[in-house]
Amino acid sequence: MIEIFPLSVGFISIITAIAIAFYILKQPPGNKKMQEISKTIHDGAITFLNEEYKIIVIFVIIVTLVLLTASLYTDMPWQTSISFITGAIFSALAGNIGMRIATLSNARATEASKKGIRNGLIIAFSSGAVMGLSVVGLGIIGISIFFIVFEENIAGILFGFGFGASSIALFARVGGGIYTKSADVGADLVGKVEEGIPEDDPRNPAVIADNVGDNVGDVAGMGADLFESYSDSIISAITLALIAGIYSNADVYPLIIAGIGIISSIIAMIFVRGKNLYSALRNGLFGASIIFAVIAFIATHFIIGKYEPFYAVLVGLIDGIVIGLATEYFTSEQRKPVKKIAEASQTGPATNILQGMSVGMLSTAIPIISTCIAMIIAFHFAEFYGVAMAAVGMLSTLGMSLATDCYGPVADNAAGISEMAGLGEDIRKKTESLDAVGNTTAAMGKGFAIGSAAITALALLFTFVEKVRETIGGININLTSPHLMTGIFIGAMLPFLFSSLAIGAVGRTAEKMVKEVRRQFKELGILKGKGKPDYEECIRIATKGALREMILPSSMAVVVPIIMGIWRIEALAGLLAGATASGFLMAIFLANAGGAWDNAKKYIEAGNLGGKGSFAHKSAVVGDTVGDPCKDTAGPSLNILIKLMSIVSLVFIPLFAKF
Repeated sequence: MIEIFPLSVGFISIITAIAIAFYILKQPPGNKKMQEISKTIHDGAITFLNEEYKIIVIFVIIVTLVLLTASLYTDMPWQTSISFITGAIFSALAGNIGMRIATLSNARATEASKKGIRNGLIIAFSSGAVMGLSVVGLGIIGISIFFIVFEENIAGILFGFGFGASSIALFARVGGGIYTKSADVGADLVGKVEEGIPEDDPRNPAVIADNVGDNVGDVAGMGADLFESYSDSIISAITLALIAGIYSNADVYPLIIAGIGIISSIIAMIFVRGKNLYSALRNGLFGASIIFAVIAFIATHFIIGKYEPFYAVLVGLIDGIVIGLATEYFTSEQRKPVKKIAEASQTGPATNILQGMSVGMLSTAIPIISTCIAMIIAFHFAEFYGVAMAAVGMLSTLGMSLATDCYGPVADNAAGISEMAGLGEDIRKKTESLDAVGNTTAAMGKGFAIGSAAITALALLFTFVEKVRETIGGININLTSPHLMTGIFIGAMLPFLFSSLAIGAVGRTAEKMVKEVRRQFKELGILKGKGKPDYEECIRIATKGALREMILPSSMAVVVPIIMGIWRIEALAGLLAGATASGFLMAIFLANAGGAWDNAKKYIEAGNLGGKGSFAHKSAVVGDTVGDPCKDTAGPSLNILIKLMSIVSLVFIPLFAKF
């Protein structure tokens, strides 16, 4: 059976991830001080996830009961509730595995850097590889099992899997984003701006919470985010294949392509080598893409017999590379846009922020144009199925691209540990070099995540329209329809409302963090060497604030599409179209502006324009503080919002049919 291939590859991916994890854990974790810091970060991250899961479990139980009830009164398959639970568990598991390995790798990366910067790179990248391979492995295993076991109503059943994955992703992204940025803002504003102490100074009470946040936001959150995109793109392609029936084996083809992508990523990991860190990581990304393209071309010949679907896959792969390179250009400290932001810092925070906003807005052009071209070409070759396969193609080498992305938080933690453990200037410089590359790879990862989310959301939107036509009847896609236009305007408004809630949540929690750090500095006499910082209290503030604030924006993505669909199906179609367009633009702007502000600060800290402590540096820190919730909370969460709304709409089509 051809369906066994992707399932087998999924298990190979998990086994490889386990082998790499054992390799990492065999490496020396450093001295006692480094191990203590690493353990505190690890324990704080696990505590946050455990508290977050308590809320998520309640949500999963409620939704499962709703799905089971809906299956009694509508045509919704009862197995949808089972696939929903499975998707939620697999999504949470993917993020949890990655975060655990990341928090166990940070001190080991620091210790490895003593031998050389390349040694530190290997540990940090290996940690990311565990995450990348876990995500793609669990995704393809889950979908393949349901695909093999259930033949009838497979599309409706798989929608449940995507719904579960998307729900966990949004909670993880929003909650993790609020946590990490409230801690980061609190640490920066009081420590760096007010007191003038280094970024990872152990005297700063919020510094451990900041390092914990890097893991719960950029590792666990990113893992769940891309697990969702990966799963939803495959599910969309399978569904459109079943509806259109334009090629033989078109339904299993997305799974085969995903399996080939996993194999290509594993092979390409041996290319991540060399003295230049950027080149080493790029070698892996481009190597995986080239290997994938060759094998996928051959496989298409034998499975489909026609090359049109492969062309759509190739277009998606190229689109992903273009978006990644564009993101790198606008966010790298080695490029002109970031240098212009740094130069603007010389005249104050206001000009820094204005220049950063300009760069963020300008950065939307290339990803939007590239994705539009990709969508048109993919549709030309294989209609709506081609658009879905373009999304699968973009995410095909996710095992590799996510490895380079999750490298960033580990490198960031490694730099922090070297500072807090007092390892000296030489080690600090090496880990800062790792961190500098990590900032760019993290920005590229967010760009890739947003781009893949956009094309996946487009595929899901087309799937929704086709599924509605098959189940209910035609949708009035007419711009003179007030219901459609109402949906478009409300959909376009939702990303702004969502971003407002997310950024406001960071501001409110950060305000409490700032007050706590100031209190400890004043009452405990930390800076005078009289007392020790209370890290646990800052971790508690960030955890409590994130969990409380994440509920409203996360729930909105589920409730609004259901209400709109019950009212009018045309309005729901407009809602999805408006949210996809607005959310894509907003996410790119926020993520790239935030990344550019961050690296403008890094550029100055490297000794340019006066270096650390200069007026330009203080201005850049303010810009970075503004950009933090943009790039790590609101921006990345928006790509989940637009996908979750689409998958919720697909799941509840049988309910809408009743109205």
